[in-house]
Amino acid sequence: MRIDIAALDRRRFLRGSALALALPWFESLAGAAGRVGRRARPKRFACIYFPDGVPMPLAADPAYQDWAWFPHGGGTDFQFTKCLEPLAPLRKDLTILSGLSHPSARAIHGHSNADQFLTGAATGPRGTYKNSISLDQEFAAHVGSETRYASLVMSTDGGTGTPRGAQTLSFDRNGRAIPAAHRPKKIFDSLFVTSDRDAARRLALDQSALDDLLSDAKALRQKLSGNDQRALDEYLDSVRETEQKIEKAKRWVNIPLPQVDGGHLELEVTPEESRAYLQAMYGLIHLAFQTDSTRVATYQIGRENGIGLSDHLSRAVGFPLAHQLTHETKKPDGWKNFGTYCRFLSEELGRFISKLKATPEAGGDGNLLDNTLVLFGSASSAFHLSRNYPLILLGAGNMGFEHGRYLNYAGANAYAGGWDGGTEPWQREFATEEIPLANLFVKLLQRLGVPAESFADSTAALADV
Repeated sequence: MRIDIAALDRRRFLRGSALALALPWFESLAGAAGRVGRRARPKRFACIYFPDGVPMPLAADPAYQDWAWFPHGGGTDFQFTKCLEPLAPLRKDLTILSGLSHPSARAIHGHSNADQFLTGAATGPRGTYKNSISLDQEFAAHVGSETRYASLVMSTDGGTGTPRGAQTLSFDRNGRAIPAAHRPKKIFDSLFVTSDRDAARRLALDQSALDDLLSDAKALRQKLSGNDQRALDEYLDSVRETEQKIEKAKRWVNIPLPQVDGGHLELEVTPEESRAYLQAMYGLIHLAFQTDSTRVATYQIGRENGIGLSDHLSRAVGFPLAHQLTHETKKPDGWKNFGTYCRFLSEELGRFISKLKATPEAGGDGNLLDNTLVLFGSASSAFHLSRNYPLILLGAGNMGFEHGRYLNYAGANAYAGGWDGGTEPWQREFATEEIPLANLFVKLLQRLGVPAESFADSTAALADV
């Protein structure tokens, strides 16, 4: 990617000291930058979610050595299997974890657990549904005002999905699903292309309309019952969020968008072209971070239950449906086939992380990966089992992480093996209790600079990462 630094006149950006603080620092304009002060080192967070769990053959199975997802060994003395082997060049930049899960989701079928991955909420298997704020949005609440966009929310299938069938990882402070974008060209245009010159006028009209709506709602509220008042208040919460977005947009409307070259991305690609599609979505996160358009991003590679376009991503490695691979591990080469798909996901993750690592941080302070924390994982491990989440932390070398390790909190208690009918793993009784994943989330927030003491059902910040 090329940023047209030569065409930028920094004075055009400086509409006031508050706006200047939100701008990237350009090394080639160091003289001008020195007059307004160098920005603090940024901290960024991205979460990448994949559905359907991972291969976990029994130790006695011939496939165990090559196609078990979790590494062999532990601590700094571990060996990648073929599932994660593409990440071997990044060994010193990552930590693999096992034995963490959300307590409220452990007895839930693996088709219904993605909603809780970043929230830890007790959304339950059926009935009344209520979620809570996701980890990315908690971080965005602290850094979102410093960039043009508070967060970038993406998924392969787009939108919000359904309760317990989420097609987004991100939920606002009221637990409402934030729609995910899924068309690369549209995402690129929203980040870097100005559609018209009338934005300021339209923002003023939007603000006026909201003012009228809030005035009418205040009068209406006096005539409503208690239950209706609560329903109205929930609606007004979303209106106020819109109002805040309009206010922020007003501050940025006169600041030119970054000039970028997206020619290396296949922006018209669809999930039918699986590998190119993943590369485009990862490339958009890279561009958004490099231009400091946002410091928070989520990408849900696929939704659970084999529903949606995302289930076709396995075509990249010769299989028609990704979810089907989890049901066929007892067939000849079943573990290998499932593991081959997981290896594909590792390849594209590794490509993305390597690109962050190869991109200098603006101002010469290391590279993008040094200041970017990436969480890669799933809410299932073995077949439909909402325990022992497969997790990888990558990057954020400037945030104090001690990488190059496999932290195995599951020990010998992790369920393994395929499913051959009857009781599924998620329905079984387990004698051990795993560590709440929210304990890790508290530590991540702290490393990201958020003064958090708790999150969801955490009991303490995880000490080892």
